[in-house]
Amino acid sequence: MADAQTPAPVADDFDVFARNCPSRPALEHITGRWGLLVLAALSELGVARFGEVRRKIDGISEKMLSQTLHTLERDGFAHRTVIAAMPPHVEYRLTPLGAETAVRLLDLIEHLHHAMPAILAAQDQYDAAQGG
Repeated sequence: MADAQTPAPVADDFDVFARNCPSRPALEHITGRWGLLVLAALSELGVARFGEVRRKIDGISEKMLSQTLHTLERDGFAHRTVIAAMPPHVEYRLTPLGAETAVRLLDLIEHLHHAMPAILAAQDQYDAAQGG
């Protein structure tokens, strides 16, 4: 954290191609399979409880969802709210940073969705050339 004598970092201070850049872990958190899917699910669901997110993302374990939500919360992409009801429960939503990031990731998801026939054809062609 910046103190009175150290200026706060700005975007130009980061280079994702640099080995020790702190942007690399954040990039990994949102572009890994589960981070991407949790951001996309929360974007679609809005405010959601843990179970709703888990049902939306087929195949994610409770442990992995919990870890991913905590990581996204720490990075500032998601917000966790504890509801003091009986029984208490927790809701998750995207922060403004998370919502902006999700829009960009949803574009990538949409692109891949439409590109899947070409991707599958390329895989088949590659496998055939490899003798597989």
